Amino acid sequence: MSTSLSRVLVVFLLGWLVAGCSSLPGKVERTESQAVANTADTRLAKSFAPALKAHPDKSGIRALPAAEDAFAARILLARHADRSLDLQYYIWRNDTTGKLMWQALWDAAERGVRVRVLLDDANTSGLDPMLAALDAHPNIEIRLFNPFANRRLRAADFAFDFSRVNRRMHNKSFTADNQATIVGGRNIGDEYFGANMELGFQDLDVVAVGPVVSEVSNAFDLFWNSPSAYPAASLLAAPGPDARAGLQASWEQVQRDPEAQRYIEAVRRTPLVREIDEGRVTLDWTTAHVIHDSPAKVLEPTDRSDLQMMPLLVAAFGQPKRELDLVSPYFVPGQDGTKSLVTLAGSGIKVRVLTNSLAATDVSAVHAGYSKYRKQLLEGGVRVYELKPGDAVPPPDKARDEGGSGGLPGSGSRGSSAASLHAKTFGVDRERIFVGSFNLDPRSARLNTEMGVIIDSPQLSGQLAGQLDTVIPNKAFEVRMQPDGRGIEWIDRTPQGETRYTTEPGAGALKRSWIDLLEILPIEWLL
Repeated sequence: MSTSLSRVLVVFLLGWLVAGCSSLPGKVERTESQAVANTADTRLAKSFAPALKAHPDKSGIRALPAAEDAFAARILLARHADRSLDLQYYIWRNDTTGKLMWQALWDAAERGVRVRVLLDDANTSGLDPMLAALDAHPNIEIRLFNPFANRRLRAADFAFDFSRVNRRMHNKSFTADNQATIVGGRNIGDEYFGANMELGFQDLDVVAVGPVVSEVSNAFDLFWNSPSAYPAASLLAAPGPDARAGLQASWEQVQRDPEAQRYIEAVRRTPLVREIDEGRVTLDWTTAHVIHDSPAKVLEPTDRSDLQMMPLLVAAFGQPKRELDLVSPYFVPGQDGTKSLVTLAGSGIKVRVLTNSLAATDVSAVHAGYSKYRKQLLEGGVRVYELKPGDAVPPPDKARDEGGSGGLPGSGSRGSSAASLHAKTFGVDRERIFVGSFNLDPRSARLNTEMGVIIDSPQLSGQLAGQLDTVIPNKAFEVRMQPDGRGIEWIDRTPQGETRYTTEPGAGALKRSWIDLLEILPIEWLL
């Protein structure tokens, strides 16, 4: 080996070791803050006051299965906020919708609105200068949850501090003036809001008003004031003198982009925007409650069930009497979960699962974790559907035309060439439904923090069941045991008839072999 090459390797290794020794600030000043309470005189409060008075002690809920509606709802809340905006997200892309959302928050801050944004730090790589510039606004504060000590060489944190940085905040909420909130499965990014023409996630949120909003705000405050939430200023370099101008230039560039303009126009034409313009927004008035993990979950051993929301979810749902419908893009039931589902099916409960097919999933390792239990589920009487690649669930109006029941579990894209399920929603007996960030996998149960809302709603739960009755069998492969009971088959129903596959449809031999390898690796606890 040459002397020069040896020196390069030594420098690289020293740099790696130095980076690996980096640590988070030992003493961080966190100014504790709470959701703004005195918001009864805000525009949002006044607009909902008559309906809230007519439905005492009830929360108004509206599902947002259409991607553009989900984006429009957030922008409208930002534009109508008078006092506060509190946002909590796992991913915030620096793309068209991400920039448009930041601009809406900035404009609100310019009006005097207090803006608090809590971001998980796992997906902020390369965004430090932008975040620092945003945080410098006097009315905007950004905190990073469980941050990486190494801002440039994040791989070093995985190498030297894996047990900590492997624990993430997966929560998602958007609350305006402590009067209206959006909770669900969507992160902030083009693939979640129908602005990505190559990939569109089929997802689901709900917008809510009434008592449940305070519960979301309380959960946000708990995470915001937790020891794992670091003020961005304690981690990031101070922004330069041109940082503000750089933000404005970035947003102006988006506004000039023809594809962005087409998307903005599509958002203006959404059914939700039309209903708001015409003053005829409909809500389902019912009881709803927030459940969530403790932020301390990421700091404690994974067997601390007292910090986990899974027991709360099971208790809230109770024992199904007739039906259990589960929609989870990342579905890894494990031995215990599989046994529970099979037991329910064996007792006469109709148990149905919708997840991604191998061809549709964006995480192959998770599919490997699920496929280990697929045969056992089928043999036990559980009905399994796997979303076809690129075959999106239709938006609400089209779903009704096709015999569906209103656009759940997730829909709405202007025509992305590939669809992947991302909604996390569960229904019981066509009476209660959960919508949130929680996947039915070990990561959601034991590693990450999650949140969601339990809604007593025959309307929404019935819509989910109706989709599984009518629309999903044509938009997903139905997975069944072969007639001889020896293997699995996938049924693909199209207007031209049925096609049966005996290997994972839409996936090549190499990808299937990769899944076979992943199945035998001891990685399920990470999935």
